[in-house]
Amino acid sequence: MNIENKIVWITGSSSGIGKALAFEFINAGANVILSARREEELKKVAKNSKSRRKNILILPFDLENIEDFPDKVEKVVQKFGRIDILINNAGIGHRTKTLDTPNEIERKIMEVNFFGTINLTKLVAKKMQLKKKGKIVVISSILGKLGFPFHSTYSASKFALQGYFESLRMELYKDNIHILIVSPGFINTGIGERLITESGEVQGNPTGEERQFGMATDRCAKEVIRAIKKDVDHKFVGGPEISWVFKRQFFPKRFFKNIRKAFKLE
Repeated sequence: MNIENKIVWITGSSSGIGKALAFEFINAGANVILSARREEELKKVAKNSKSRRKNILILPFDLENIEDFPDKVEKVVQKFGRIDILINNAGIGHRTKTLDTPNEIERKIMEVNFFGTINLTKLVAKKMQLKKKGKIVVISSILGKLGFPFHSTYSASKFALQGYFESLRMELYKDNIHILIVSPGFINTGIGERLITESGEVQGNPTGEERQFGMATDRCAKEVIRAIKKDVDHKFVGGPEISWVFKRQFFPKRFFKNIRKAFKLE
């Protein structure tokens, strides 16, 4: 698959994996739509890309505001005529004790990570059906494969994405629309510095796993693009923590005991 001249829409492209993917696609000659809440950060991404040929559309929006989605999709189609690749990368995280997490925070996480993502996808997929081709990428998490202390709602949102997009993949098969689910482990995205707490405030993660052990975002982006080119259905990206998924499946008691010990929950 040749990326040059492809129309690629990336949500959450102001930072982290989305930003790294934006640089990779722009520098490869793709036409890229940059979306996130922070317009100024999107402008910086466009400005800092190395490519001299910059066919970039900056399209800021909030995934909570699903009523804005039809207009955003039409703007993209009016400018480029089609959407070849949609990368659902935007999302928010939290670090809270499950029983102390307010309902409004849990709803916000589900609205952004799940409902926002699937509502945008449905609109874009219908445009792809008209062309009988397209690729949809979902940046999930290894926490969409296993539960983890203090991240219960985030994990639930990613579990929901996994089930939804595995189902949708089968429905869109005849339309030549391929779906790739990516499950990253610890990636140096900076999301650990922007975790919602029980009070609703945003703070950093005191354990800092992504800073200590995380893969660089540019390396992660390259692995995602390789998976897109190969029409892979699912891709794990990360380090040794990826093995947790298999340990959880085959040695669940031992795995959860080790996690409890690590978080001093025994």
